[in-house]
Amino acid sequence: MLRFTGAAASDRGRVREHNEDSGYAGPGLLVVADGVGGAAAGEVASATAVHVLSALALPGAYADPLAGLRSGVRLAQEQVALGVAQDERRTGMATTLTAVLGDGRRFALAHLGDSRAYVWRERTLTRVTRDHTVVQDLLDDGRLTAAEAREHPWRHVVVRSLGGDPGETGEVTRLDLRRGDRVLLCSDGLTDLVDDAAVAGVLADHRSDDAAVTALVAAANDAGGRDNITCVLATVVPGVPASHDGVLVGAVRDPRLAVVAGVGPTRRTA
Repeated sequence: MLRFTGAAASDRGRVREHNEDSGYAGPGLLVVADGVGGAAAGEVASATAVHVLSALALPGAYADPLAGLRSGVRLAQEQVALGVAQDERRTGMATTLTAVLGDGRRFALAHLGDSRAYVWRERTLTRVTRDHTVVQDLLDDGRLTAAEAREHPWRHVVVRSLGGDPGETGEVTRLDLRRGDRVLLCSDGLTDLVDDAAVAGVLADHRSDDAAVTALVAAANDAGGRDNITCVLATVVPGVPASHDGVLVGAVRDPRLAVVAGVGPTRRTA
């Protein structure tokens, strides 16, 4: 049996007035959600998504990680739609969502938007998500170079997100993880300012997940901190994954933000 042990941090950054990111780290589940900038109530959308997904950490909440994440994404879409129905000022609210769920033997990855997931194995960092953005589509079509993409005015325009559309279930796939792997989930507040080589350097220099998370957030702030920064970093270790215990960070720590009608409570520790 395998589980996660790790750390999570979410920081407002040096420019934004408030934090629209949310995150969760627990023995069987890791989640990052970034309220889509420019839309109404992004922090409500991200808090709702993470609250709904965190219910998957409860013992017996799912039979298989793939099925659990698919169900969780559908329910999160419903709750975000409910949040809009409750308050029309939230029309247009949305969030990215990147999550990894394990049952002790199998792991699955869910992804929507431009938050990212990486796996650090044998001192090599591998990105395991593809950004759902206009710029990524242009890159894939060969219409932009990597250097052009970094400065493109549309680089933050996401083409897939969790925004209340029941037909948008995201990409949910199996994820191969082994004992000793480290899994990093992060919002674009990190990756816009700290490139993959620098991220790999931090992981190589810090064997402690707590220290690495602190260093990653500091690196993004040192580079300008233009956006909210959320990092969840966990190591795969032997153990039982199902547990009430977990760490919530960012907007989801404010219980007033999440739309949770019909979603059972989860234990919140920080």
